[in-house]
Amino acid sequence: MYIIDPEVPADRVEKLNEAVGKVIEKEGGTVVRMDDIGRKQLAYPIEKKTEGHYVLFEIDGSGQEILELERRMRVNDMIIRYITIRVDEDRKKADKLQAKRENRQAKRSRFRATEETADAPAEAAA
Repeated sequence: MYIIDPEVPADRVEKLNEAVGKVIEKEGGTVVRMDDIGRKQLAYPIEKKTEGHYVLFEIDGSGQEILELERRMRVNDMIIRYITIRVDEDRKKADKLQAKRENRQAKRSRFRATEETADAPAEAAA
């Protein structure tokens, strides 16, 4: 995610977003998702500015493209802040928890099914 100076015209913001996407693909990564969130209030003033244009990129790659992106963002005057977050470890944990929930749900449904079939013959005999 990066925050662009709010005084930058919209056409230059679009060009910057396209350039970032090209850098990612050139370095061997792929853009999974790009969200141009737009102008929002900053949590605190940065360089006497209270608003910024937020852009979020979700990238799938080896990490080499991240180094190049961060290098370019440091020297770009339009970008006032950026942050890179690694999410693959979090996704692994979330997938593991989801699989555990699904297994537990499958066990419960099998238990209920055998319980219902056990009750059915008793009712039929009565």
